[in-house]
Amino acid sequence: MTIPNLTLNDGHSIPQLGFGVFQVPPPETEATVLAAFEAGYRHIDTAQMYGNESGVGAAVRTSGLGRDDVYITSKLNNGFHRPDDARRSFDRSLDALGMEYVDLFLIHWPLPTLYDGDFVSTWQTLIEFRNEGRARSIGVSNFHPDHLARLRAETDVIPAVNQIEVHPQLTNEAARAASLAQGTLVEAWSPIGRGRILDDPDLLAIAARAGRTVAQTILRWHLQRGDIIFPKSMHPERMRENIAIFDFTLSDDDMAAISAFDRGEAGRIGPNPDTFAWIPE
Repeated sequence: MTIPNLTLNDGHSIPQLGFGVFQVPPPETEATVLAAFEAGYRHIDTAQMYGNESGVGAAVRTSGLGRDDVYITSKLNNGFHRPDDARRSFDRSLDALGMEYVDLFLIHWPLPTLYDGDFVSTWQTLIEFRNEGRARSIGVSNFHPDHLARLRAETDVIPAVNQIEVHPQLTNEAARAASLAQGTLVEAWSPIGRGRILDDPDLLAIAARAGRTVAQTILRWHLQRGDIIFPKSMHPERMRENIAIFDFTLSDDDMAAISAFDRGEAGRIGPNPDTFAWIPE
């Protein structure tokens, strides 16, 4: 089993499938990530607001894997968008991870109703991190087309990725199309839609034709669309199931049938990036 790499617009590559640690309790992060490494994952997606960067770093050190053998993503805390705050928080991330660089660093949310609507200066600060080599690649998360257009108009660096909510009930085509049109790859968070349609008869039929579970079938749908995914599970057997998706292919008809589950905004699980304004205490 070989996980394919995709090439980013800055020339670096990224594994198309990784492991997410959202909501993994900090005390359990090291063991969970070690189990993911054992299952074959080498791409770990964390964030400052998850509170478990140190556990990710500990797992890398305990694993015996070389730093170049793993791909580490983290994201900026919503409370630290001001440039000086972003610089200090990025230093803390590297310290928590115990690393000299991250492979990818993202603005976690655009927060257009906060900071006087200024996420451009935040992006310019991430450009500093990239230029210094402390972030190999930089990108954004939860950015809508107009947010992307503003970065494109006001800076000279296009995000390498846009990590957005994507699953069969929210295919998020406008944000996907705007990202891909400018050479920004799409990372899909909540790729299985938190299991809301795993018992749907039509999906069960598609999965039966493929000889796979519904979750594996949905993850395969993402791969064939070109999405980067990082399903999360704390159970080793589910980790192994989620990574075993590279030896089958869905037909064009089955791909279209899964896409037809799209409900637009009614299918959204998380907050809308245009109005989300939460800052952790």
